[in-house]
Amino acid sequence: MVLTDLQPGKRATITNISMMSDILKQRLIDMGVHEGEEVCVKCTMPFGGPVMVEVAGQCICLRRKEAACIGVE
Repeated sequence: MVLTDLQPGKRATITNISMMSDILKQRLIDMGVHEGEEVCVKCTMPFGGPVMVEVAGQCICLRRKEAACIGVE
């Protein structure tokens, strides 16, 4: 399952962030998005817009393309 599969309000644990470029992966790690961290989808913007998630005590928005590269369970 990937992050975009979660419904708003649902929580999951990040299992894989290796499906993206190294630069983006490092940026997400710097913001607290790493394997083993709990993530909660706050909302999904319409018309293919970004996904707002809460991770490591902060809310961040990710493009759907990037969110689809984050494996969760």
